Amino acid sequence: MPAQRPTTTTTSTTTIHIDMTIAVIDGMGGGIGAQIVTQLRQELSLEVEILALGTNAVATEKMMKARANRGASGENAIRVSIGRADFILAPIGVVIPNSMMGEVTPGIAEAIASAPGRKLLLPINQPHFEIVGIEWKALTKQISAAISVIRQALEAEPEQV
Repeated sequence: MPAQRPTTTTTSTTTIHIDMTIAVIDGMGGGIGAQIVTQLRQELSLEVEILALGTNAVATEKMMKARANRGASGENAIRVSIGRADFILAPIGVVIPNSMMGEVTPGIAEAIASAPGRKLLLPINQPHFEIVGIEWKALTKQISAAISVIRQALEAEPEQV
């Protein structure tokens, strides 16, 4: 796991040690990524580091405006930064080469799929792929479900994250 600065937060019932980086990846207009970052900021401690990794500068900028800690754009930035993430939260298209109208290169898809962090992929259909067998939920509910997984990891023992 990447070396990070540990932080401690105390809630009314427990003390949570925060030592986590979440990479949010998006492309095209960055709307989904911005919504993910906004919900993360609303539901998790400010000490959790959020990396905004966009396939383009517009997507990165939107996620930064939603209060990500740091951001970078393009294939090389994603390849270099993705290994730092404990969790990767993104639409499922980020692991499908040539998705998002070609913005997800085979290199981006491979880097994300091969990264050591736990992937929480939102089942958002792509024009050339359909995800079957999953009940449709509003995007906000999908993001909240992913955040619940992250919250459980934060509350678990540090070696379990």
